[in-house]
Amino acid sequence: MPTLDPLLNAADSTLRTLSGASHAARPCPSPVEPGPLLDDAQRRLSGALMRVNHVGEVCAQALYTAQALATRDPALRVHFEHAAREETDHLAWTQQRLRELGAHTSLLNPLWYAGAFGIGLLAGRIGDAVSLGFVVETERQVEQHLEHHLQRLPDADLASRAVVQAMKEDEARHGAQAQAAGAATLPAPVRWAMRMAARVMTSTAHRI
Repeated sequence: MPTLDPLLNAADSTLRTLSGASHAARPCPSPVEPGPLLDDAQRRLSGALMRVNHVGEVCAQALYTAQALATRDPALRVHFEHAAREETDHLAWTQQRLRELGAHTSLLNPLWYAGAFGIGLLAGRIGDAVSLGFVVETERQVEQHLEHHLQRLPDADLASRAVVQAMKEDEARHGAQAQAAGAATLPAPVRWAMRMAARVMTSTAHRI
């Protein structure tokens, strides 16, 4: 069973994530020069896409927090906690950009968090290799998703594009680190189910 410290860390992470009280350790990425002003349609599109990205970071916090809680390997717990801290930067960056765009975070964030936490806890209980495999597949899908958003974001929205590009680079590194740590390859049906769940989440968060 987890000791008290991991439980307290998990509770603290949950409260900070859902209350919007997360703070980045790294400066928010920004373009070299500010882009042109966005029109209303561009602002709405960027806001919807960045809301989806913020939801992804809420889920990342839940996933890594649950995996750190579930593992019995102290070194792997440190690995998950370090990744979660970097994902906290993403969470704060996307939240800041949403404020700048005049957009709101998803009203369903508690639901997204609970679902991702449960999945992370289950994966961690099955075994560390499976838990790491889940990270590899998740980061692979997130990287693809962020590349798609780079194609959809308005060309004029240089600020959002800078944030998404930095996130994409971090996600690729997290996936590579999990692979190097001994990740198992997830079965094809599990990978398919993860993609379907992600589609439901992104399509809903785009609007709500």
